[in-house]
Amino acid sequence: MIFLKAFLVGGAICLLAQLLMDLTSYRITPAHILVGFVSGGAVLSALGLYQPLVKFAGAGATVPLPGFGHLLAQGAIKGAAQKGLLGALGGGLEAAAAGVMAAVVFGYLVAVLFTPRGD
Repeated sequence: MIFLKAFLVGGAICLLAQLLMDLTSYRITPAHILVGFVSGGAVLSALGLYQPLVKFAGAGATVPLPGFGHLLAQGAIKGAAQKGLLGALGGGLEAAAAGVMAAVVFGYLVAVLFTPRGD
């Protein structure tokens, strides 16, 4: 059942992004979606509304872009509680560091191991 919940919630988030791009005649670009969804996830997290969705859908809520915003916001909140203003500034980066580093390392390894065809 957890896989179905993750699929439905993650799919709904992606569907919303696709509909925003398709129904606005491409006035909303993928860059707008990225910034809007990450910011929206951070705001929803700060208001305490995103964590119940994470508990319900698991990876379906944490993997898409709003999940990254949620991660940054939770890190900033935790950092602020521990270290004050400087903790708020660095807490989000500290919380997301492992995931960002993994993306950079694995992206580099794939780029080194595989070469694109020049068709």
